[in-house]
Amino acid sequence: MYREKKIAVTIPAYNEEKLIINTLEGIPAFVDRIYVVNDCSKDSTGKLIEDYAAAHPRVFPIQHEVNQGPGAAIKHGYAQALEEEIDIVATMDGDGQMDPEYLSKIIDPVVDGKVDFTVGNRLLSPESRKGMSKWRYFGNAILSLLTKIASGYWQLMDPQNGYTAISRRALEVIPFQKMYPRYGYLNERLTLLNIYGFRVRNVPHPAIYGTEKSTIRYHTYIPRVSKLLLGLFIRRMKMKYIVFGFHPLVFYYCFGTIFSIIGLIGGIIAIIEKFIWGYNVLFVHGMLSMVMFTLGMMFLFFAMLFDMEAEKSDKGWY
Repeated sequence: MYREKKIAVTIPAYNEEKLIINTLEGIPAFVDRIYVVNDCSKDSTGKLIEDYAAAHPRVFPIQHEVNQGPGAAIKHGYAQALEEEIDIVATMDGDGQMDPEYLSKIIDPVVDGKVDFTVGNRLLSPESRKGMSKWRYFGNAILSLLTKIASGYWQLMDPQNGYTAISRRALEVIPFQKMYPRYGYLNERLTLLNIYGFRVRNVPHPAIYGTEKSTIRYHTYIPRVSKLLLGLFIRRMKMKYIVFGFHPLVFYYCFGTIFSIIGLIGGIIAIIEKFIWGYNVLFVHGMLSMVMFTLGMMFLFFAMLFDMEAEKSDKGWY
């Protein structure tokens, strides 16, 4: 136990035969349970996990017969943790990128009851993100911005980080069983936490980059996950600001989006009228479109401001 709390770590693993044992060996002694989920690896990862678990009773191996994605592995670990009445469940990747020496710092805010969820932050300083390629940093920054808008946690950095900790109270409330099974689970988990009013916090830590290679291809992943983020944003607006409570920022977002689109389309039509159809109405139609677009953007910025103020509130629904 750690400060009278039962701690577990969930580790999704897919083709990690070179790194999984080192990862398991580094888990601190205060961790009561280690749920290692072999997500139908094609190499010897599954056998290595089974052999290691046979010699280490705190390790609970979970085998997926079909590859389901890291989100499904995390959900499986969460469910097992609830069944065993674990107080705090941390998550780490099986590729050794997350220094286990920082695990106590990751879980401390949850143990103290200050927050119900923590997520690591590798982007705080150049030293912390040393070894991260510029392309990976850029892709991570874009996803972080989109996730802030979708989840409502505007002050979070590095929400794509898999080094996290969550309280049993939060797991008992949020419908984590329905989370996206692949990498989008990171974004959906944050959105669910925001909908139900749970406080979160960033915990700075350095990343460790070695021989492992990220399987995320940002040039295809960002467009694909953007659709998911849009759906999460709409879901959060409906549940948090209409079903569970009410805030006029919903109307600000709606009118802002409508006015901005009308203004943008109107501007394009005005340009076509001038340079293709030859109509001399660019000034009038262009100005009207600009006013409409500016008004829409003002509504959107006010909506974001109200959303940020709601994040600062200590009140929650739990």
